[in-house]
Amino acid sequence: MTIALVAAGSGPRFYCGNCARDSALALALRARGHEVAAVSLYLPLVADAAAPDRRPPLFYGAVSLYLRHRFPSLRSAPRWVGRLLDAPPLLRAAGAMAGTTDAPGLAGLTLSMLRGEDGGQAAELEQLIAWLSSIRPDAVHLSNCLLLGIARRVRRDLCVPVLCTLQDEDTWIDSLAATDRAAAWQVLRERAAEVDLFLPVSRWYARFMAERLAIPESRLAVVPVGIDVDAYSTRPEGLPFDPPVIGYLSRICGRMGAGLLADAVVLLLERGRFPGLRLRYTGGGTGADASLVGSIRRRVSRAGGRVEIVHPFGRDDRARFLASLTVLTVPVPRGEAFGTFLLEAMASGVPVVQPRAGGFTELVEDTKGGLLCEPGSADALASALAELLSDRERARSLGRAGRDAVRARYSTAVMAAGLEAAVDRARRSR
Repeated sequence: MTIALVAAGSGPRFYCGNCARDSALALALRARGHEVAAVSLYLPLVADAAAPDRRPPLFYGAVSLYLRHRFPSLRSAPRWVGRLLDAPPLLRAAGAMAGTTDAPGLAGLTLSMLRGEDGGQAAELEQLIAWLSSIRPDAVHLSNCLLLGIARRVRRDLCVPVLCTLQDEDTWIDSLAATDRAAAWQVLRERAAEVDLFLPVSRWYARFMAERLAIPESRLAVVPVGIDVDAYSTRPEGLPFDPPVIGYLSRICGRMGAGLLADAVVLLLERGRFPGLRLRYTGGGTGADASLVGSIRRRVSRAGGRVEIVHPFGRDDRARFLASLTVLTVPVPRGEAFGTFLLEAMASGVPVVQPRAGGFTELVEDTKGGLLCEPGSADALASALAELLSDRERARSLGRAGRDAVRARYSTAVMAAGLEAAVDRARRSR
């Protein structure tokens, strides 16, 4: 079976769990004997492991897309102009700019993309459909529902099932201004009719998006994220406690709780319970995140702690980073649909502490790999972290439980099998 994977890239500037998921999915499907044609939109899809299409073709290049939207006269420019604008150096520069990966300021472009053939990117859509037609896929998989503007033309021109993973799209849409937010959800509800099967990554997100998009249960199939479990291993000497090390793995920004974690660590330091406590961050960010990183350094340093920002965060780098931790937390106040970073930590035998919000609750309760705490509270986070750091045997026990659960139920092989079954189901229903 030939499966076309259409994914939105975020570039190499910060850790993107969705991008890691998409590249891992392509490799796992190939391992199961399928032909996989991967394509990236906006920015390059950064793969965690070598693959035949480590640099998949890029469509809707971020620089030319933005400029053509802002200056409609450029839409009639020759194709070589677009290729020039989307040269790798310019794309790398674009990925470093906050505006290319954050919704505010991109509302008009978001709505235009969602409208597909009725939006302002008709030429780009034609190029993508022509490429997909040339590979003759048996099914097309969209990595998130912000790509639904493509679905109608895929169904009409290729006559194959369209499947769409659902993971954290609400974060982008809900950050838009009220009028734009309402318009975006309305267009998504209309375009959702063009998808044969939606694949939310957790049961919680299935319920959440079914309500937002008015999707019946018959068009939903939960396919959890999976990771290459063999890429992560536990420390032979066990978790470090002298001194203890608290880690954070995600884009280092306020929305993901990076500042909240610093507040919790300051509380722990002020209470004097864990001398020498260390705080390590990795995951990168954009220029807009630099001031927060500086603030974190100053606050923790004044409290007598030590902060380290680890810059390389490829898969092997993450494995080494996780092996240095006693506990990991990414305290996103509103929660997320899933949390790939939790799988990576638990696969390394590292227990986690997460807010009781979104899909975090489901994942932590299913794996028994950590503790849950009240969302958005530095004091609650500090208390949960202290609970683990002061009970070494419990921390080790949770780490072992999480590791065993991830290996059994959250591997890339399990994820690929879930997508394969969903494709078969969509093809039969057609």
